[in-house]
Amino acid sequence: MIVVETIAKVRRDHFVHGKRIKEISRERGISRNSVRKILRSGDTEFSYERPSQPLPKLGAFVSQLEVMLEANERRPKRDRLRLTRIFDDLRREGYAGGYDSIRRYARRWREKRTTGVAHAFVPLSFAPGEAYQFDWSHEYVLMGGVTTKVKVAHLRLCHSRMPFLIAYPRETQEMVFDAHDQAFAFFGGACARGIYDSETRTRHRFERRAERRRRSMRS
Repeated sequence: MIVVETIAKVRRDHFVHGKRIKEISRERGISRNSVRKILRSGDTEFSYERPSQPLPKLGAFVSQLEVMLEANERRPKRDRLRLTRIFDDLRREGYAGGYDSIRRYARRWREKRTTGVAHAFVPLSFAPGEAYQFDWSHEYVLMGGVTTKVKVAHLRLCHSRMPFLIAYPRETQEMVFDAHDQAFAFFGGACARGIYDSETRTRHRFERRAERRRRSMRS
């Protein structure tokens, strides 16, 4: 499965930086056909699902394994067997496969039992230019041979997932405004609305109040 972040990077490599398909394929570790499919399509997710999962060695022992798992689930938590013990028991019944097949099947079996929506996925959908996301992070960079902590402003378009990052020495209201100006200039326009982390908004309110207090004390 090719994730959204990789799709965004491939499109940015080609449409923004002008890289060829062969170069993108080599740098990103993706086949040329996949790169062409990403560039020619507006989809934001590419995946392949096998219609059926073959179980060449486990198939004949699935019913026994499910009985063992069911019996184990009914035990008190402190008395439940480890999956390796169930694997050993199944081997004694004639199973000749590996432990990984048992582990994968047991995980899927538990997911189906515990939640009926274990495999449900509801993607967020945004129209072009509808919204962007904003948040801060702190990173460490080497400046003049000295490791320095900087604040990095992150803006990302919700539709294409194209990111924009810019670093500052600290996190202030003026730098928030500058980060937005720089990002909108990079994107070639502004979105209809912005999505902000609640912690970021709270922190900015406290900073503005502190700044007002400092100004009143100086005056």
